Amino acid sequence: MSKMANSEVKEAASDSTAGKMIFEPILEDGVFRFDCSANDRDAAYPSLSFMNSNDRDVPIMSNKVPLYIPSFECLLGQQLVKLELPVGTSFYGTGEVSGQLERTGKKVFTWNTDAWGYGPGTTSLYQSHPWVLAVLPNGEALGILADTTRRCEIDLRIKCRIQFNAPASFPVITFGPFPSPSAVLTSLSHAIGTVFMAPKWSLGYHQCRWSYDSEERVLEVARKFWEKGIPCDVIWMDIDYMDGFRYFTFDKERFPDPKSLVKDLHHIGFKAIWMPDPGIKHEKGYFVYDSGTDHDAWIQEANGMYFVGDVWPGPCVFPDFTQSKIRSWWANLVRDFISNGVDGIWNDMNEPAIFKAITKTMPESNIHRGDNELGGHQSHAHYHNAYGMLMARSTYEEMELADKRKHPFVLTRAGFIASQRYAAMWTRDNLSNWEHLHMSISMVLQLGLSGQPLSGPDIGGFAGNATPKLFGRWMGFGAMFPLCHGHSETDTINHEPWSFGEELKYVLKQEGLKIIILQLVRLSPKGVHGDFHCVWEFIAQA
Repeated sequence: MSKMANSEVKEAASDSTAGKMIFEPILEDGVFRFDCSANDRDAAYPSLSFMNSNDRDVPIMSNKVPLYIPSFECLLGQQLVKLELPVGTSFYGTGEVSGQLERTGKKVFTWNTDAWGYGPGTTSLYQSHPWVLAVLPNGEALGILADTTRRCEIDLRIKCRIQFNAPASFPVITFGPFPSPSAVLTSLSHAIGTVFMAPKWSLGYHQCRWSYDSEERVLEVARKFWEKGIPCDVIWMDIDYMDGFRYFTFDKERFPDPKSLVKDLHHIGFKAIWMPDPGIKHEKGYFVYDSGTDHDAWIQEANGMYFVGDVWPGPCVFPDFTQSKIRSWWANLVRDFISNGVDGIWNDMNEPAIFKAITKTMPESNIHRGDNELGGHQSHAHYHNAYGMLMARSTYEEMELADKRKHPFVLTRAGFIASQRYAAMWTRDNLSNWEHLHMSISMVLQLGLSGQPLSGPDIGGFAGNATPKLFGRWMGFGAMFPLCHGHSETDTINHEPWSFGEELKYVLKQEGLKIIILQLVRLSPKGVHGDFHCVWEFIAQA
């Protein structure tokens, strides 16, 4: 079907009225695709959530029929989908969301947002998962996915009803009912893929700060972990290692020899993770900008000019990761970058975040010249929620190719429901208080219930100053998170464990967290890079 015909079908479909959705079985027994009409089914954009888009688009032979059938209403270009479930049903999922674990009674929006200092009522965070896991009164479970990359309202405020509202038209996929939530998540993983195989060292404790601002400071922190016998396997480099925030560069005075730094870190048992973001400084003579311009790599405004927006380096242009040729160009930059001894890569600010913009991101009218298998040429409104995932994909795939002997490690701030195939994630700019400690537990669990099991918060809180008691308690819980990651922003007090002095040791001992802290030894591949008793002494000798 031509793009013009496809567009005409979509416009006609979006003006249809209401009714029960039509369905066909896909993927495996118990999984169904629903559309408003046959025309809507034919006109649907390719799936960016399914591991293989054909699995969503090609029906299978099955005698089963769905137990629950959604209804729809289409008006003024919007599609509202409703699924009624039995009284007593409770709702979970919805991806990266703050607040309570059970989502019954809540409403969220899937729109990746730079949400510094979010609270329990914030409706959009850094990742988008248009997915709900329903637990039925009989103990069975049902999953439902609105397979759209567009801004989507997930409304669970009416008891026993799931509502999705997004620009028309989009298919809805149901998984189950199956005997348990785990069975639903297993079936979901067959559709969207499982989490990438992380390297063993990434399961240890990670220490980060915005920023350790010199090679000397990085080594000082790493050696102090060693000297004090505190489990730690990874040191992270935030934006200040660069030359003027130019990505894929190193400051010649403060980080003059990154290869030597990484070699020294490896010698004492540490890995090094470094950050490149998507905002490339708009500056002739900067090799990444010049190369990207030669490759016609940048996202365009509606008028065809390259979009320029402010981020850390100042005025920036942004790679169009919806094109395979641009992902390959980015991958070459990654290959050269990791030749410096880089063990892992941290993609931040990739909603993409834009400074000095009311919306905190680029205009929705911007243009992506995407490949047909992703949806073709579309506005930023279509690709916004998938941008961070496509960046992570490009980074991960090149790291995988660069050294097949090693498992890549990528961390991404922004993502979509299938991002777990390429990257871990963290719950980003939290606050150093008890409410955010409490929320961090439900947020990590919620991400796991939405197909992203490898996640964790900034232990101790990113913004604000932790107290010894708060940090000690958070470290105890953090040891149990899949990603165990301490991080704090500039202008806060130091948040390395020893920074809290004797009081932290007392807190750990008095609150009975010795066993939990020692969990870090179990997770750490090097086992504290030494003897088990070092950690015991750190905790017990208060």
